[in-house]
This record gives sequence, structure tokens and C-alpha cells, in this order.
Amino acid sequence: MSIIDTHTHIHIDAFDNDRDAVVEHARAQGVERILTLGTDLASSKKALSLTEAYDGVYSAAGIHPCDAHEAKPGDVDAIRDLAAENVRILAIGEIGLDFYWETRHFEAQYQVLREMLAVAKALDLPVVIHTRNAQRELQWFFQEENITDLKGVMHCFEGDRDDARFYLDMGLHISFTANITYKNSPAVRAVSYVPVDRIIAETDSPYIAPAGERNKRNEPANVRLVVEKMAELRQVSVDEMIALTTVNAERLFRFPPISPNKIP
Repeated sequence: MSIIDTHTHIHIDAFDNDRDAVVEHARAQGVERILTLGTDLASSKKALSLTEAYDGVYSAAGIHPCDAHEAKPGDVDAIRDLAAENVRILAIGEIGLDFYWETRHFEAQYQVLREMLAVAKALDLPVVIHTRNAQRELQWFFQEENITDLKGVMHCFEGDRDDARFYLDMGLHISFTANITYKNSPAVRAVSYVPVDRIIAETDSPYIAPAGERNKRNEPANVRLVVEKMAELRQVSVDEMIALTTVNAERLFRFPPISPNKIP
């Protein structure tokens, strides 16, 4: 069974010189479907353009919390229209809260997140949620907004088991990346806790390369290493872990069937 990398940014300039080779390398590792996510209106459009060039590549559209304060009037509406009109946009994201990199424009983050969640609900699309140094704040936000049921995923999960339980109770999936290969990562302890029907895998390429390669550019091919580590931590076979994460990702994002004869 093929592997799905549910979170990348292969549309950004870090891949401009060798994107074809990166996609082919991923396929050689069994990664036949890749989701690339926008972080503002312009990058959401660029991510969408890649779906026309590569079969098996799909996109998401959103405004990252670190870009929320730079969003212009009309950007949210434009992203809503973009997602409504293009079937290869499978989710609204990357959205969320980040109080690690962005420590000033808090209200802009909350407001854009609120608006992006409304777009996802209106279009019946899953959300891809980023949170860094903001677990408590995100949970308080959901409680204040009376959001108790949400379709989507906590991307690059960095929390503990209690955080995982909160999001699982809301109906969210939990996604792990190569942070689980790092020594002392709290996410390691959550891998075995997530139910079999809610766990998925990602790379967040070009970011968060596996241990031993942390100064290198990450690539979708490395999602296999993430799945292998997940299998080790859950004490199941790699094939079983591939099957679980693939089926879960297919169900959540509603990936269309692969067209195997199309070549980049």
C-alpha cells in the first residue's frame, strides 16, 4: 500500500531547483500522494498550481498564524472562493496559533483562525491546525468559541497525552512528523495513545528533518521514516502502520484515486 505525506510545502522556493526529482524520490519510497499547504493567499495559489503539474499532489489553502497580521481585507474570501472552485484543494490550512515565532499580533491570529474555521465549515472541508507554544491558548479558544466537534488534524503534534485527549474528544486526528525521532520529544509519548483510526503521518517538508539530518532540507520521501518510527513506538509492523495512516488520511481528506500513468 502506498504512503501519504499529509503535510508538506513543496511549492515553496526551497524546491524550485529540483522539485521533479523530489517528487520522483518520494514515489520511489512508496509515497504516491502528497498534500502541499499554503500559508497565505499567494502561497495557496502556488500550492494549487502544483496539483496541475503532478498527479498525486493535492493542496490546501489557508493563512498561517505567523502570516495572519499581514492578511489583507478580502484574503479570507479569496481563499474561500479558491477552495470552493477547485476540487484538488482538499483542506483549509495551514491555520492555527503560534506564540513561538509570532509574539506580538495575537488578536490577528485569533481573528484569522476564527474566519478560516468558518470557511472550512461552510465548504465542508477538514482543517489542518498548527499550534506552537499555544496548546492552552488553542484549547481555551475552542472552549470560548463553543467548538466541540471539528473535522481535521492537529499537524506536527507537539503536545502530551492530555493535549491529545482534548483534540481527540473534539473529533480531530493527530499527525506526527519527524519530531518523534528527536530525543526527549513529548510527542513520542502520545504516539501509542492515539486510536488506530485517528493517527496520520507527515513530513512538514522542507522543515523538521529526521534526527541525524536536522540541518538538511526535509523531503516527502522521509515520511517513510516517520511511519517506521511510529510502528516501532506502537509495536506493530511497518506495513500495518502504513495501512493505518493511509486509510485514515484517505478518509479524512477524501483523496481522489491515483492516475498511475501520469508522469511529471
